[in-house]
Formats: sequence, structure tokens, C-alpha cells
Amino acid sequence: MRSLVFAIFMTAFLVTLFLPACRHELVLPLTNDPVDTIQPPPPVDTADYSGVPCSPDTVYFQNQVLPLLISQCAKSGCHDAQSHKEGIVTTNYQNVMNVGVKPFKPANSKLYTVLNLTNPEDRMPPSPDSPLSADQKNLIKKWIEQGALNNNCNEGYGNCSTANVTYTNFVNALMANRCTGCHSGANPSGGLKLTNYDETKASALSGKLYGSVAHLAGYKAMPQGGAALTSCYVDKIKAWVDSGAPQ
Repeated sequence: MRSLVFAIFMTAFLVTLFLPACRHELVLPLTNDPVDTIQPPPPVDTADYSGVPCSPDTVYFQNQVLPLLISQCAKSGCHDAQSHKEGIVTTNYQNVMNVGVKPFKPANSKLYTVLNLTNPEDRMPPSPDSPLSADQKNLIKKWIEQGALNNNCNEGYGNCSTANVTYTNFVNALMANRCTGCHSGANPSGGLKLTNYDETKASALSGKLYGSVAHLAGYKAMPQGGAALTSCYVDKIKAWVDSGAPQ
């Protein structure tokens, strides 16, 4: 009788001792079900798809023509809103169209013909300023040939590559079309000339170029009198400066 009681006691004791451990050591089987796999979050698309992408076959007034005219023509004493020399202002689309622009007919458009006059005093810009380059004249000619539209595009549409930015492949044209109208000649604005690589590099490495185009505190916002550069172009300038302003 004692042996039976002892056996029952020991059985109950062992069950109580090991049963909880068995419960806690339960391991769930692994499966190939995607629900059981932790997936990384999807990448965030930060590309700018606003507006329309720029086509290399189209000239855009707001992006190309107007900045050029503001830089080269709408200067103090010439064709800005305050000076309006000969009643001409070149600071917006309607005023530019008033300068005898004939859509599709550059040869009949005063805006284009005055750029090609041989007398330095009559051509625009007049002496002592340098005439527009052949590429700049052709830009205005092509814009008129395409109908002289008040068009624009997103220069950084989809993405904005800041890889391998150099003076030759980007900065030079940007300075020529948006900055050298003021920052050239015998009396450049602010005493700063940006007509060649060495002048532009010196401004870049001093911090002035990026500070001005990015509209940072403590710097004079540029381009003066014109629309701010797009974020894409500002990022390109920063990448160029950060890489040592390569030629």
C-alpha cells in the first residue's frame, strides 16, 4: 500500500516539474510563406515630376530666353523697369513681345535684328558691352522661329544628376546666360567678373558663388533681377564647388 501511494506521489511530482518546461520550449515551424518574412520598407521616390520635362529640341522662354535678356539687357541704365531706355523693358514676357517680336519670323523681329547690327553703338547690347555670342543669338532666333511662346519646363524633371559637373560641361554656359551680363566689362557688378574659368573658380572657392545662387543668409541673392535658379541647378553648382571646381 505504501509503495502504491509513493508511486502515485512521484508520478504527480514529475508531471508538475516537467510539463511547464515542455510548454515554454515549443518552437514554431519555419515556412516559406511570405507572411512570415520581414520585408524592408519600399524606397521613397523623391524625384521631381512636376511640370514638363525639357526637350533639347525646344527653346523655353522662362528657362532660357528671359534669363539671358535679363542678364544682358535688363541692367541699370538700360532696359530694366526703372531705366526703361527708349521705353523698352525686357523683364517679362509681355514687355519682350512688345520689342517688335513677330512669331515665326526672326528676320522681321526687332528683338533679334538689333543683336546683329554691325555698328557697336546701335547693336544690343551696345558698346562697351560685348555682343551676344553666336549661340545666344541662335537661341533667340530659334525661340522666335518656334512661335515665340511663353513656355517653360522643369530642368530637373525625374532626377537631377550632380555627377561629374565641370566648368566646361555646365557652369560656363550657366554663367554666360545668366550672370556675365552684370559680371563683366570694365565695371562689373560688385566688382566681380565671371567671364572665364579662373574668375568663376575664385568666386566658387570663396563661397560667394554658391551662397549667392542658393540665397543663403549673408550673401546677395543672384541672379539679380531674375528668377532664382532651380534647385537642380543650385545642387549642380554645390556639387561642382564641393569637388574643387574642376575645369
